[in-house]
Amino acid sequence: MDNKDRAATLVVGAIAGAVALSLYNKTKTARSSARGSAASLNSTSTPAAAARKVDSVSSSDDEDDDISRGVLLRPYEHDKRMRARIRQAAGASKDDGESGGGHGKEYPVDDDDAQRLQRTYSIREEVVREAAMERNRVVVRVPATSANMGPGFDCLGMALSIWSEVTMERSDKFEIVFEGAGFEEVPLDETNLLVTGAKAAFKAAGKAMPPLRYKCVNRIPYARGMGSSSAAILAGLIGGLVLAGHKLPMWGAEELLQLACEIEGHPDNVAPVIYGGCQLGIHNHTRWITERVQLPPGIQVVLFIPNFIGKTSDARAVLKDQVDRKDAIFSIGRIAWLVLALQSGNVNNLRAGCEDKMHQPQRARQDAYKHVNPMIEAAIAAGADTAYLSGSGPTVAAITSGAAGDIFLQRTKERVDKQVAEAMLQAAASVNVGGETFITTPTDGGAYVVSAEPKFSEGAIRYPGDV
Repeated sequence: MDNKDRAATLVVGAIAGAVALSLYNKTKTARSSARGSAASLNSTSTPAAAARKVDSVSSSDDEDDDISRGVLLRPYEHDKRMRARIRQAAGASKDDGESGGGHGKEYPVDDDDAQRLQRTYSIREEVVREAAMERNRVVVRVPATSANMGPGFDCLGMALSIWSEVTMERSDKFEIVFEGAGFEEVPLDETNLLVTGAKAAFKAAGKAMPPLRYKCVNRIPYARGMGSSSAAILAGLIGGLVLAGHKLPMWGAEELLQLACEIEGHPDNVAPVIYGGCQLGIHNHTRWITERVQLPPGIQVVLFIPNFIGKTSDARAVLKDQVDRKDAIFSIGRIAWLVLALQSGNVNNLRAGCEDKMHQPQRARQDAYKHVNPMIEAAIAAGADTAYLSGSGPTVAAITSGAAGDIFLQRTKERVDKQVAEAMLQAAASVNVGGETFITTPTDGGAYVVSAEPKFSEGAIRYPGDV
């Protein structure tokens, strides 16, 4: 990502982030009230209350003020919440008579709060530096994504329930076995983004990467604007980290996001691949940061996937280096409107929220993308809440609402997904563009490990799928 792209992303993302954060303003009064009542939460409180309660400590750091006062922490105060958990662990260790550190340093356990705080930080360092067992084989699943969503250029995206599966294992020679979408276009050498991700993982672990065998069962359409490159990067990163036996700091660091963005250049696709749901990401001049944007319940995503590929580099080439002020104002207002509509569940406002003047009109003017504008209009006319160019295209995504439970058990007339799909196909045929539609939903969860050898599960401690 060049400086101009990053500047545009920073402005748009910052505005959207401000809107999302404003929705938490109502918690301020409750938070002030909590300070007065926090003392009533004692060791006999419920586990849910205890998880938000921290003991009083002496600290000169401003960021520790809330913790020292025993304040109920807000959901997005991730770093403080982790620190609270570690301090609680320190208290438990004190009761057991354990010494802290784990790196040759021992801190005396007494009632002095300064010593306990020092010991807390030592435990945190141990968590961050934790090294795990190297593994021989791992299977990872990664979701497709739909990015930009209109005005959220390079900063907003959501994960979709379309999954690719990648198996990585140590071998005596390099090999990629690929099946599924994009079989004829995907490179099978070390330029494949699976390998790029794996190399970055072993580099982060400080270890030489051995020869690996990759097998990919790909269900994410290749080079269609559905995050196939980000999915490959994350599959390689996650698989490589598991094989290397290396863990990353997440709270207050989001190291996996940093590694992915270093390769991809922006967070709109990689963030939802990692965390699932809808993610808003910006660069805060120090590192990439991301937050979840709540999605309205019961929404579906209807995708028209053309039968030709669209290269991101070509789609970016049509964008001007400068943006007119009136167009910037238009798009800044729309991204704020979109995030507010999503967070509040007001699907009626999604149509205006997904309008854009920074990238979508320029790309839609290409002859290869002549289907975009008529398809967006047709989808909305058929009942979609909104529609937009997915990522850099050529896929068009429409959002519909009204789904409840398993849609195959729901009365069809309660939803509009099928009629929207039919309208999109008709619009494509009217401009002689071939393709197919696919109806799916957002997924709350991101990439995950399906299995590993040796397993993570052992004895009476089990993980889903007996990983």
